[in-house]
Amino acid sequence: MTDSKRRKGLMAASALLGGVLVLTACNDNGASAEGSKKSQAAEVDKAAAQDASEAQITIAPKNGATNASINNDAKVTVTKGTLSQVTMTTSAGATVKGTLAADGKSWKPDVQLERSTTYKINAAAKDSKGREAHENSSFTTVSPANSFIGNFTPEDGSTVGVGMPVSINFNKPITDKKAVQDAITVSSSSGQEVVGHWFNSQRLDLRPEQYWQGGSTVTLKLALDGVEGADGVFGVQQKTVTFKVGRNQVSTVDANTKMMTVTQDGKTIKTIPISSGSSANPTYNGQMVISEKFKETRMNGATVGFTDSDGKGEYDIKDVPHAMRLSTSGTFIHGNYWGARSIFGSANTSHGCVGLADVKGANDANQPAAWFYNNSLVGDVVIVKNSPDKTITPDNGLNGWNMSWAQWTAGSQA
Repeated sequence: MTDSKRRKGLMAASALLGGVLVLTACNDNGASAEGSKKSQAAEVDKAAAQDASEAQITIAPKNGATNASINNDAKVTVTKGTLSQVTMTTSAGATVKGTLAADGKSWKPDVQLERSTTYKINAAAKDSKGREAHENSSFTTVSPANSFIGNFTPEDGSTVGVGMPVSINFNKPITDKKAVQDAITVSSSSGQEVVGHWFNSQRLDLRPEQYWQGGSTVTLKLALDGVEGADGVFGVQQKTVTFKVGRNQVSTVDANTKMMTVTQDGKTIKTIPISSGSSANPTYNGQMVISEKFKETRMNGATVGFTDSDGKGEYDIKDVPHAMRLSTSGTFIHGNYWGARSIFGSANTSHGCVGLADVKGANDANQPAAWFYNNSLVGDVVIVKNSPDKTITPDNGLNGWNMSWAQWTAGSQA
């Protein structure tokens, strides 16, 4: 090989190596740039993390929740900081007022929420360095179709007789009776044990073994909010009710002697002639509780099955005075102005009610029926004995006293 060819070969090799070196150098520079970018991003993330607020906001219910409680679920809390702002609105934009705790650690709405409504909560909080954190949530409350309530008696703040049970009628059938009953408590200042009894899937009554002690105070607590009473059906009530028990008044009607004896705290205070159900329509026997009082009311036989051949009621009296209900099926103790005075204490002539002498208009306080009405409370007990009829069924009115304690407690799901 000549020197000329050798130089050309070396030059070519040098050029090729130079190209390789150039290419290698380009690759090294790219890797270095990429590494630099990652390093810069890591530095930014690190700086951001160091500058992030330590405040941690929790909103309940969780974002996207459905069937949320209308009472207790909605709440905002924070750790490692204090809340600086919380806004709650409906999907329509209406603002829900709320209260921030004095320590700034929690917030909750001031009012009960509406059912079947979507709410949005936006919250902001600051940590000890003043750095702000934000959190948002949206949830929907339980619908009427997926919730139940219990309509109860007696009313809050009322004064009732010693026989008055707590009676709760649910607007939907309850399948998990234990869960529901466990969320309901009834207590008395007398210390009497109170037990519930389910008459069916929608009615729960609660009472002590004996009548309430006169002068005691009874408290009903409904903690049904969020309790699943049936598959997918939740309670929405969170309520405390108190009522007072008045003097112990029990009135005994003897259908045989046609007299009623009224006792208060064990002492006889009045004896009143009565006229109870005829032999064709006798009055129920048993312990009955006054559940309603009407100074005047209409009584139509057709509403309780007493009809003539034309389908109209055997009687239709539009102004029955001093009427007090003893059963759901239509048994009352009431004033009677249409019967002869001679029947009271001597003849049973009614369609099953207990009648006392009275006048039309219910305005004479001296009449026996007026006296009894004015001296009776819802919850007072009226006992009927010596009637040819059967004993009233316990669920016909507020008349669970006609069950033994063993029968009553057997119907409890607690």
